[in-house]
Amino acid sequence: MTGYEDDMDPEVTDWRREFAEEARSERPDVVRLCLLLGAVADPALGQRGIDAAQIELDRLAGQLPYGLVGSRSWAAATAELLGSTCGFGGSPADYQRLESSLLPEVLRRRRGLPILLSVVWIEVARRAGAPVYGVALPGHFVVGFGPPEDRVLADPFDGGRLLTGGDAELLVAGATGAGLEESMLSPAAPLETVLRILNNIRAWAAARPERGDVALWAVDLSLLLPSHPAALRLERAELLVQHGEFIAGAVELEAYASVLDPVDPDAAARVRRRAFAARARLN
Repeated sequence: MTGYEDDMDPEVTDWRREFAEEARSERPDVVRLCLLLGAVADPALGQRGIDAAQIELDRLAGQLPYGLVGSRSWAAATAELLGSTCGFGGSPADYQRLESSLLPEVLRRRRGLPILLSVVWIEVARRAGAPVYGVALPGHFVVGFGPPEDRVLADPFDGGRLLTGGDAELLVAGATGAGLEESMLSPAAPLETVLRILNNIRAWAAARPERGDVALWAVDLSLLLPSHPAALRLERAELLVQHGEFIAGAVELEAYASVLDPVDPDAAARVRRRAFAARARLN
C-alpha cells in the first residue's frame, strides 16, 4: 500500500485496499476491479451492490444459447441478447456522465462508454463459455471473439454491431489518422483495461474543476496499480494543493522531485519551488 489511505473513511479505505490486493494478484479480475472502483466512487454501493452486480452478470450469461460454436455465432448471439434484447449501448451523451464509467451503473442503466460496455460483453460471454477478450483500439474499445484466424470484432457501444476489417480501420484512422496494425488487435491486458477506465474518469473530472474529488480518487486508484505513469504523482500533488491540503501536496511534490532528480534536475528544481509555494500558502 502507498500510505495515503490513512486519513480516509475506513470503509472507503477497505475498498481501496481490496482494489490494491486484486490488482497485485496473480490473475487480476477486471470485473472485480471495476466493481471495487464503483464502491470507491459510491460507498453506498456496499458489498450488497457488488454482489447484485455479479448476480446480474450471471443472470445475463444464463440467457445465452447453449452449445454455440464458432466466433461469429458467439458474437451474433451476444449482440442479440445484450444489444437487441437488453438494450445495452451508448451515445455521445454518455460521455458526459460519470456513471458511464462505473460498472454497477452501466449494468443498471444499460448505457456506458465503449470500454465499460465491452467489460459487460466480455464477462457475460466468458461466463457462458465464449472465447472472448477486449481489444483496445486507439480511441475506441471493442470486443474480440475467437483466435486471430477466425477473429470477429463487435462494437458494444453500437449495440454489438459486428465489424468488418474496414470498420476497424476507420475507427483507428478516426482516432489517430494512422492505419490499423495487427498488434492493435491483441487481447487487452486486465490492468491496462482498468487504467484506461481510470484515465477516462480523470479526463471527465478534468473538464469539471468542481469535481476534484473524483479526480483525486481516480488518481489514487491508478497509483495502486502495479504499473502506472510516474507523472500521476505530480497530478495527485497538484490536486491536493487545489483542495487546500497544502502540506500534503507539498510533501507529494517533494517526493516527485526526488524521482526527477536523476533524470531532469532542472525539472526537479521547478517542482521543489512549487512545493515551497504550496507551504507558503499556509502563512
